[in-house]
Amino acid sequence: MAVIDFHSHILPGIDDGSKNVQMSLEMLKRASEQGVDVMLATSHFYASRHRIEDFLEKRQRAYERLAEAKNDFGPAIRLGAEVAFFSGISRADRLEELAVEGSHVLLLEMPFSDWSRTDIREVEALISRRGFQVVLAHLERYLGMPENKKWITELLEMPLYVQINAESLLGWRKRGPLLKMFKKGQAHFLGSDCHRLEIREPNLGRGREVLIKKLGKEFVDTMDERGSRLLQIGG
Repeated sequence: MAVIDFHSHILPGIDDGSKNVQMSLEMLKRASEQGVDVMLATSHFYASRHRIEDFLEKRQRAYERLAEAKNDFGPAIRLGAEVAFFSGISRADRLEELAVEGSHVLLLEMPFSDWSRTDIREVEALISRRGFQVVLAHLERYLGMPENKKWITELLEMPLYVQINAESLLGWRKRGPLLKMFKKGQAHFLGSDCHRLEIREPNLGRGREVLIKKLGKEFVDTMDERGSRLLQIGG
């Protein structure tokens, strides 16, 4: 099984994440020191700004620059995207190309606005009709939006996964409710959502330490096994 960072902006110069290759290498070094084996490179994809083919070309160029400098150093990188929800997403062409490479895992960022029944049906269709294994990005960011409470409840009843940012486990105010979500099987994976060195730095290790302390090493091992199976890592 592998220690997987399910959410990162490690690729250089493609979004509001790493500025350049040198920063990406330092971020990889910090992740490696925390025991991370695999980082999902989930650069932002916005359908309102990007054509899929342009995004994929830009992502590939950024990856090749980093891979050349990285060589075999640090965690392995799996290409993916943090796909911002948009109307009609369940019917969008070529969406499969935004899934994490080698899988049907789609990291989905819900809107920071009022959701609707139609939005929830779109997510359901991504799973039931398109066959995606949807991972909801940083769901904790929406928990303080009372207008979406009922929709969050419906999402959590679907066969999908929830990713929590490690940073959210480090403060005592958010920690309790999130630990309950993990214990109830409503949260499944951690991501650093790392962007830079000076802010939103690689911190998966610190989040894992909280889970180990509060829920036990066996719990975290099970999380790692689940992620490795989902992404078909290590056979």
